[in-house]
Amino acid sequence: MKSHSMFKALLSLNLNSLPSPTPKCNPFLHHYSFTFPLKLYTTTSDPKSFTVSYLINNLGFSPESALKASNSVRFKTQKNPDSVLTFFRNNGFSDPDIYSVIKKEPWLLSCDINKRVLPKFEFLSSKGASTSDIVRAVMVNPRFLKSSLENCIIPAYELVNRFLQCEKKTFASIVGCPSLLYSDSVVSNINFLVDNGVADLNIYRILRLRPFILCANDLKNTVEELKCLGFDPSKSYFADAMLAKRATSELQWKDKVENFKKWGWSDETILEAFKRQPMCMLTSSKKVDKVMRFWINKLGWDTSHLVKAPGIFGYSLEKRIIPRASVVNYLISKGLRKESSSFLTPFCMTDKSFLEKYVTCYDDEEASQLLKLYQENMDLQDC
Repeated sequence: MKSHSMFKALLSLNLNSLPSPTPKCNPFLHHYSFTFPLKLYTTTSDPKSFTVSYLINNLGFSPESALKASNSVRFKTQKNPDSVLTFFRNNGFSDPDIYSVIKKEPWLLSCDINKRVLPKFEFLSSKGASTSDIVRAVMVNPRFLKSSLENCIIPAYELVNRFLQCEKKTFASIVGCPSLLYSDSVVSNINFLVDNGVADLNIYRILRLRPFILCANDLKNTVEELKCLGFDPSKSYFADAMLAKRATSELQWKDKVENFKKWGWSDETILEAFKRQPMCMLTSSKKVDKVMRFWINKLGWDTSHLVKAPGIFGYSLEKRIIPRASVVNYLISKGLRKESSSFLTPFCMTDKSFLEKYVTCYDDEEASQLLKLYQENMDLQDC
């Protein structure tokens, strides 16, 4: 408890008054010397000119970038911006990091860093974030530093953590998508999903895989569209359907639909495949074409089988589909497998299960031949 109090006390020091390195300082407050050439300035009657000069000389801005930034931030002396640079350096940011952050959010140079930013760093640190974690989050999108800690960041953090139930996972989602902490849409979108019966597990999956979806202003339209297509928000596949729809533009979606149609699939067939395994719509048209050609031309099988397990499109043609198909065709040709048996099962199991059920389960001679055939087709792809 004592060390924690000292940690907070050190963090809250006025950085403007730090004279020099101290032997026993907190890592957050370690002093770094400036890399960019510092020039001493005096108060000028032209804040814009002073700001431009400061940005060029102290942060390495180009004249054009400095002039643009000066439209949103002005200061007459170097005292406050110096304290801001010191603060970021003390908290693990490199010179290129600081340049990137200030270029995106120049207002930081004129803010009271101890009031606007320090409390946010303290909050994230209290949740288990390391210095490097905080740096990563800020570098991805420093805009969240502008948000209110009490009214925006804390409520958003707690809502996300409610579904992830783990501080580490929550912060990982935030590092990947800092917009979660400042987007006006996040809280309303999550509440909308809950009100529409979307299972907590689905919200968990979205937060883990593509949290930025929850920042979208038109997420409600996606939910309503999926419901109209017959998707049940309470089912586990609803999250995948949302991920697929949000990751694909309207034009890309139409192109994918047309590509399936050229292989003889109807709108109803495509919808059936999408409802079975929504992620199939994220497969590139080029990959779909390769699988379809092999399925029809090399195997002579009906593509209607793929409608029942469209996840096959996501498997490696070279490492899974071709080697396993060679084994299945051999078994059929030898009368060891009925043609009426499922064409899909062999492709949807793990490598270990496939070898146990379709290769090593036969007598030694047959198993040896099957294993050789399997490995030859696997090795062929590496040549």
